[in-house]
Amino acid sequence: MKRILLIASVSFATFGFSQVQETFNGTRVINGHSTETLEARVLQFRIEHRFGDIAGDNGGVQQFYGFDQAADIRFAFEYGITKNLMVGLGRSKGTNAPYRSLMDLFVKYKILAQEKGEMPVSMTVVGSGTATYMPASDDLTQVTSFPDFAHRLAYNSQLLISRKFGENISIQVMPTYVHRNYVDLTDVNGLFAVGGALNWKITKTIGLSAEYYHTIHDSGVRTTNTNSLGFAFEWITNGHTFKINVTNSRGFNETQFIPYTYSKWQDGEFRLGFTISRNFKL
Repeated sequence: MKRILLIASVSFATFGFSQVQETFNGTRVINGHSTETLEARVLQFRIEHRFGDIAGDNGGVQQFYGFDQAADIRFAFEYGITKNLMVGLGRSKGTNAPYRSLMDLFVKYKILAQEKGEMPVSMTVVGSGTATYMPASDDLTQVTSFPDFAHRLAYNSQLLISRKFGENISIQVMPTYVHRNYVDLTDVNGLFAVGGALNWKITKTIGLSAEYYHTIHDSGVRTTNTNSLGFAFEWITNGHTFKINVTNSRGFNETQFIPYTYSKWQDGEFRLGFTISRNFKL
């Protein structure tokens, strides 16, 4: 037994060669969260914007490659309560597929932090919810008829696991569960997804990211949705983070981009977006 414990301890320690300060540059990868949290007493203001399709039937030069349209816009304030605990509150326009006028709230806690010779990964949990305050439809066959207030709500829970290799490469996996209180007959209330992300820090201030979420459900339902895939270029300055992304998703928040992505990259249905965040030490 002692030999087994010794071997396990040595094997565990060999994974953690580097002291990790930042696995990802910021609290988000592209659409979804990273394992990073804000420092205590740091308030972050975020502006996120997503344009229309660059190509395809709804893009091209007549739509100025998506710049004439706004797929979604989000403003948010997020705050670090402690070193490992943060909360956030935001408002997004919504994509009309099927919701608009969305408020979102999340709580995020880092359980483990990657450390040299001790902990091979970072691990964070996220719980979030969205609510729409759009007017209810008079058509009772639509999910936007909202017979009860609870039908306006959706929830998300995630376990984020990341690891940084050396000084430049980080990967992350994101098992996710999304629950929507009210769906139509061709949909399911509960939906599982597994996400994967990659970050390459080219320099201390410039990096590239990729993110993919694969939904898991019965093949007999939800036959029109696609999986969210995005790529981003990020640039970090003193107090600001700028991120330019290209993705086939229209909306923000896991309750939106996981179940409600229908656009296909191969049909030119992808769009440019950007995020600007600013930190304030309180």
